[in-house]
Amino acid sequence: MPISTVVFDMGGVFLDWNPRYLFSKLIPDAGEMEFFLSTVCCPAWNLRQDEGRSFAEAVAEIEATYPAYAPLARLFFERWPETVGGLFQGTVAAARALKKAGVPLYLLSNCSAETFPLVAQRYDFPALFDGLVISGEIRLLKPDPAIYHHLLSRFGLTAETCLFVDDVEANITAARSLGFATHHFQGADGLWDDLIGRGLLDAADRR
Repeated sequence: MPISTVVFDMGGVFLDWNPRYLFSKLIPDAGEMEFFLSTVCCPAWNLRQDEGRSFAEAVAEIEATYPAYAPLARLFFERWPETVGGLFQGTVAAARALKKAGVPLYLLSNCSAETFPLVAQRYDFPALFDGLVISGEIRLLKPDPAIYHHLLSRFGLTAETCLFVDDVEANITAARSLGFATHHFQGADGLWDDLIGRGLLDAADRR
C-alpha cells in the first residue's frame, strides 16, 4: 500500500535533547555529572516520567535514595528547557514541506505529560501535527505495541500506509513488526532522501 501519512518521534528527531546541556553548567566535575545522570537521575528514572509518573513523585524518590542530590533533581524539571540544545531545523523544514504538500502528520512521543506543554509553549512545530500521542498522558511507552495500536485506533490510521520516523532502533523494530514503513532517523539529510525517494516530497522542496 502506498505511504500517505508520516508519524514522527520528537526527542532526537525534532528536539536536540540531552540533560548534559543543563547539568554541565550545574555540576563542574565531569565524573560527578556522569554519576548523577547514569545512577541518580538515570535514564530509567526519567523514563518513568514518560510513563506517567509526576515530577513530584520522581523528586521524592531521589530524596529517599540520594538526598544530597535532591536539589539537583528538582532542577531537572524546573530548568528542563535548558536540557534542549535547540531544534533539528532540517526535520522542521521537512515537516513543513510535508504539511504544505497535504501529507497528514502525527506525533508519537515518549514524553512526560508535564514536559510536553513546555515544548508547545516554546516551539511552533507541534502545531504542524494533525494529532499527537504523548506517552505520559496515556501511560504507555514505546516500544510497547499497545502505544502504536492506540495511535492507529485513535486517529483511524492504517499501519501499512504510515511511515514511522524515530531515532531509537527498538522503537523502529516494534513499528516495523506492526506493519509500519520505518525510517531510522540519524540526521535530517537522510530523512529528506527517504521522503523524496518515497515520493512524499520533491527534490525542489529540499532546504
